[in-house]
Amino acid sequence: MRVLVTGSSGCIGAWTVKQLLDRQIDVLCFDQEADLSRLGLISHHSNSSRLQVETGRIEDTGRIQTLVKEGGITHVIHLAAVLMPFCQANPVQGAMINVIGTLNIFEAARDAGRPVRVVYASSSAVWGPEDAYGERSLSESDPLLPSTHYGVFKQSNEGNARVFFQSNGISSIGLRPWTVYGVGRDRGLTADPTLAMKSIALGLPFQIRVSGHMDLQYTEDVAETFVRCALSDATGAHVFNLAGSIIEMSALVALFEKLRPGAANLITVSGNPVPVSYRMDASQLHALIPGIPQTPLEDGVRQTLDLFDELKAAGRLPA
Repeated sequence: MRVLVTGSSGCIGAWTVKQLLDRQIDVLCFDQEADLSRLGLISHHSNSSRLQVETGRIEDTGRIQTLVKEGGITHVIHLAAVLMPFCQANPVQGAMINVIGTLNIFEAARDAGRPVRVVYASSSAVWGPEDAYGERSLSESDPLLPSTHYGVFKQSNEGNARVFFQSNGISSIGLRPWTVYGVGRDRGLTADPTLAMKSIALGLPFQIRVSGHMDLQYTEDVAETFVRCALSDATGAHVFNLAGSIIEMSALVALFEKLRPGAANLITVSGNPVPVSYRMDASQLHALIPGIPQTPLEDGVRQTLDLFDELKAAGRLPA
């Protein structure tokens, strides 16, 4: 078994690589830069003999074909993407990375000459805003009403994955995270809860730029879910919601204050809510892949703050 992890230098990517190496699985990392800094924050695996790093662009069709076919890849965990604000500002470039890049992964799996299983990051952004659905938990059968280019791109990927299974028999699982938090999460608008935790560790003020509710999902749990889906033998083209802990941003600040007295003097909240419904039913995922962990929010926040404190004490937490 050899697993290609695209977007491996990102937050979910680093935690996913850690989980695979913890299992003694060979990993080929692929990203624009050979950046293992986030992996180094959370593990000792940066110099593992089971780890190979390649650089390039996910929209480079020939490069992806070669990586998968000649690299002996049996599984792909596809995380490479650009986030919502970039896609809104640069929809053509965003589509090249998020849509063409994903098509490249499925084409490479099709042409590898061996079975290749694909697990990929979709997004809760395929849902529209909460007022499009009402106050209820959304299942995978509810209509997709994305209000951003990013969400539309992710919806397209889900459809293309279905067609690749129908036409070529490539089994895949797409997962729809909401707000992933934990050490290593430092990009995108929904990184703000984690950046607030880092600021608490550093004793610096920080303003969370969105208000309202978020579904917070601990990055270690999310990475474990990607890995377990990749290692499963489920056939078909599946897409599943991920669900964590729903909390309003002022209540999150109160949780920070509970765990680190004085934190409420550092962290403020402003801005509009994220235009994505935050109530999701993940029962279908748990039925297919039993035993997926879900760390309680207070425990996940405490673990994140503790790790930030450890990194600060070791001189490894730059402002």
